[in-house]
Formats: sequence, C-alpha cells, structure tokens
Amino acid sequence: MSDDIYRDIAQAYAAAAEKAPGLKARFAAVGFDPAAVTSLADLSHLPMMKKEELLKLQRDTPPFGGFLAADLKDIGRIYVSPGPIFEPTLPGAGGHGLDLLFKTAAVGAGDIILNTWMYHLVPAGLLFDEAAQAAGATVIPGGVGNTELQAQIIVEVGVTSICASTAFFLTLADKVIETYGRDAWKVKTAFLGGEMGDWMAKRRRIEAEYGVSTWAAYATADLGLVGYEDGGEGYVVHPDRVVQICDPVSGAQVAHGEPGEVVVTARDATWPMIRFGTGDSAFALESNKDGGVRRLSALQGRVGAAVKVREIFVYPRVIEEVVIATPGARAAQAVVTRENDRDIIRLSLVLESGADSATAVAAAAEAFKQHARIRADAVNVLAELPEGADLIVNAKDV
Repeated sequence: MSDDIYRDIAQAYAAAAEKAPGLKARFAAVGFDPAAVTSLADLSHLPMMKKEELLKLQRDTPPFGGFLAADLKDIGRIYVSPGPIFEPTLPGAGGHGLDLLFKTAAVGAGDIILNTWMYHLVPAGLLFDEAAQAAGATVIPGGVGNTELQAQIIVEVGVTSICASTAFFLTLADKVIETYGRDAWKVKTAFLGGEMGDWMAKRRRIEAEYGVSTWAAYATADLGLVGYEDGGEGYVVHPDRVVQICDPVSGAQVAHGEPGEVVVTARDATWPMIRFGTGDSAFALESNKDGGVRRLSALQGRVGAAVKVREIFVYPRVIEEVVIATPGARAAQAVVTRENDRDIIRLSLVLESGADSATAVAAAAEAFKQHARIRADAVNVLAELPEGADLIVNAKDV
C-alpha cells in the first residue's frame, strides 16, 4: 500500500478533529495525534472504536455523537441503521466505491439492472443504484416485494442483471420461469447479498440452475464499499480503505491468516471512521508489506457468533465450508460441549438422498480440520436439523 494513503489520513483526520468535537475527544483521551500518522504502526496506536460505542455517543449527543466533520448543508443523505445509528454521507460518485464491483463484472452500458434492495433508511438500494449508473448501466428501482410485477418487468423490459438478496433472487427467478417459461429468462448476472449458512453453495447452485454469474461485495453503512469480488477468492480491499484484522478484545492486529474482527479506516474523514470495528469476522488472504489487508476472506460471521474450542475460535463460516466440501451434504451443524474438562466438538450432517455416508463423513472431517485448524471429535449423519438451526451451538455451559 502506498504511503500516500497515510499522508492523506493524517491530513484528513487532523482537520476533521477541529470540526468534530467527538472525534477530537476520542483522540485526546488516548493522546493520539492524527497529524503524526505516517504508517500503519502509527495508526494502530489508536484503540479501535466499536459500533456499540458510536451508538452510545450518538444517544448522548444526538444525532451524530460529535463526529460529523462537515457542515450539515453539505450532507446529501442520512442513513439509519438498526440501533438506530445515524450515518451521514456526502453525495458520492460511484456509490461510494461500489461501481468497482459492476465494472469488474463487466456490467455497464447496455445492461438493464433490476435493483431490488431497499431504498428506505438504509443505504443498500441507493448505493447499488448510484454504482450501477456510474458503471454505465440503466437501473430499474424495484425495491423489495411486488414479486409478480417485478417478474413481469424482468421479461418485458429485458432485464440482464438483478441486485437482490439470495432468497429474493430465487423467488423472482422461479416466478419468471413459472409464469413465462424458461425461454423468457434472459438474466445473465446477479449481484447477491451475503448470508450466513451455506451461501456459497447456494450461489453455485444458482449459477448452474439459472445460467447466471454471481457477484458480491462487502460494504457497510458507515464506510460504503470495503472490498469487492474480482473472480478470485474473497474480496479485494477498496484502495481508499485501510483494513486490519484485530483481536476483538484488545484491538491488536493478529497474524496473517488468523481470524479476527475487521477494523477499517476510511481515507476520507467527512464521516470520520478511523480504526472502526465492524463487528464482522474475517482473515487476511493477502497482506501488504506493512501488515494491512490487501485481500480479505469471506466473512466468517459476527464476532460474537464464534465459539472458542480448545483455544481456537470456530466461526459459522467454517461450517458453511464443510457443507460446500462434503459430497451430498445439504446442511451441517457443530455442537460444542465441555466433558471431563475438555472441549468437545461434534459435527452433524444432513445428506441428500442416495449420498454415500462414509465418503461424506470423511470429507466433512477433513474440511473441518482444514478450515477450523482443529479436529472434530465426531461426525454423525442425521435425517434432519431443525429449520433455522444455528451453524454452531455452544452447549458448554448447559
């Protein structure tokens, strides 16, 4: 990563602190001088800030907690995330970086995109809309619901790409095929929202069944785009973001390849997100020389969703990888117990009819060991799991 980004961060956050009393107080409390930042090591002297802390500050000093480093007249929109947390944004070209995803997927001029993300309060709908237009595409602002009407739009307008949650994409695709026939389905690209569970397996089935290529990005309301898919594994980090993987308790950066909390610093400081803990867990697939993340793994889950097993944090994403790697697997679950002063983790598999149990059990055990870096104590095959069952159950204290 170029040293220019740290120079820009130093200048931007030093200036922002003079406009945003909450930010200035955050720096003063730990003796942090943003103007002195020249490297990732300098930046790391600032303790990370959790979203829960921002929420408390906003409740104490509404609406922005003293963190807005711009005049209100310059703010284009205020988004509202659960909490509620208020996120002000300046009008931003390219959906605050999300246009990089569309350009990488070669979607642009001549494409008609049905955008079914919500446009109200949260940023998803508008960010995808702005990004798609910046890439040269034409956008239909569908929003959520109205399945029959949106299916009709797909056919009659000639939609080539859909932005949607995985579940709503499947609903729309099935409605088009059911109502108008397979030949009416002309969609070639889908930009899908990330989910926990067997999301990657769902994407592969979608690609095979519906003849589309699927793409995704990692973005938050606070930061806009953090990383985007480029055909390789995980997400390429946006060039205007400094991403670290940190211990969720101490805030210290963990070793390359170790899972931890995604901590992001934005180059722009209008809404000064510096060393901001997203609450999401991932690990670095590629790192810069200074230790910052160049390529980020798929999200492993929320930080609080991990279960510590024999000194190793096991995340829901590990169980998703087990499903993907196991022939014939429909679902899986891990249950952690404490027996005779030892952590025990057992896997349960649900298999498709006709799947070979022995092959599946061996593949699941190997996939779990590869992704979790510990061995499962047992792998069993069940007829079913409860609907909506958690991927990992912590029963150590039960």
